[in-house]
Amino acid sequence: MPVGDADRMTTGIRGTTSAAAALCGSPAGTAAACLRGTILEIGPGPGVNLPYYAANVRWIGLEPNARHRAQIWREASRLARPVQVLDGHAERIELPAGSVDAVVGTLVLCSVRDIPRSLAEIRRVLHPGGSYVFIEHVAAREGTWTRRAQNAYTLLTGRLGSACRMNLGTAALIERAGFSTVTLHHYALPGPLGTRIPRIAGNAQ
Repeated sequence: MPVGDADRMTTGIRGTTSAAAALCGSPAGTAAACLRGTILEIGPGPGVNLPYYAANVRWIGLEPNARHRAQIWREASRLARPVQVLDGHAERIELPAGSVDAVVGTLVLCSVRDIPRSLAEIRRVLHPGGSYVFIEHVAAREGTWTRRAQNAYTLLTGRLGSACRMNLGTAALIERAGFSTVTLHHYALPGPLGTRIPRIAGNAQ
């Protein structure tokens, strides 16, 4: 399992109660339950979010990892739900402009090579009025032990080839990506040695 997958499995689009509120405007239920129509999930890993989508959505997964794509097909078969699985990266999404109602990403921008280009592609494929729904790592404040740990983790994963960059200013990149509205919720999860790991959950249109 590549670095970061276990983290994604722990949360996924379910997020926390407060994160779900930021994503859906509702304090209860899962964040995925409010999504309708055609949904593109970028970097879905082995498909851990699939059980949480409404049964009548059309789900498309964009996943560059061949092993994960095979796992998605097995999970879809177990759930008896039709899916479309694409091989590719967020920097170049092989879908027509305005073709999806929502784009979902959970803990994936930390590992894409070009975040601004990926966000531009997300905006391109979204139908007018569609939503980009996300949960992402963000950098802790400079000089804190958490930020030092994030810097070390980023260096380690880069050397291992999985490049999970937890120390990025991802919130600002999303806010500057050209969406007409961006709603962000900042929260933190307990980390090792008493640290608090910062994240954002949000919705951009």
